[in-house]
Amino acid sequence: MNHNESLLPLKIAVLTVSDTRTEADDKSGKILVDNLTTTGHLLVEKTIVPDNIYQIRAVVSRWVAHESVQVILTTGGTGVTGRDGTPEAIKPLLDKEIEGFGEIFRMISYQEIKTSTIQSRSLAGVANGTYIFCLPGSSGACQTAWSIIKEQLDSRNRPCNLAQLIPRLTEN
Repeated sequence: MNHNESLLPLKIAVLTVSDTRTEADDKSGKILVDNLTTTGHLLVEKTIVPDNIYQIRAVVSRWVAHESVQVILTTGGTGVTGRDGTPEAIKPLLDKEIEGFGEIFRMISYQEIKTSTIQSRSLAGVANGTYIFCLPGSSGACQTAWSIIKEQLDSRNRPCNLAQLIPRLTEN
């Protein structure tokens, strides 16, 4: 980490996927917002949608098409129940998947929740020059995921980081 440099604040949107959460009780969404703003990034928008593939995809598509959003964090809908559809909503939008995120998330989660981590279908990727991270809905999982994401969204992180690649994401 090069602390002599200034952090390049990124513009981030947060989407909570839940049939039951409201702004009043959305702990995971609040954790993500608190973490990103405390770190120095900018919250562009936060919203909640039900566990519905098309509603998830509509919000994320709008953000991906908007130049003011550089990163999207979703929480919820990554499990294996019938209502969990966040990966199915997001994967068709991705230009590239970042497989390493899900792999390292589950590796770290294993230390915390043991084999229950196999139920997580967390994923990350790039769509139209926008990073998308799909996280589980639990507040603990969001904290774990943020411990990975925060360093990669920090332009000062060395030897490399995702933030420095943003200008090159849409190159042909």
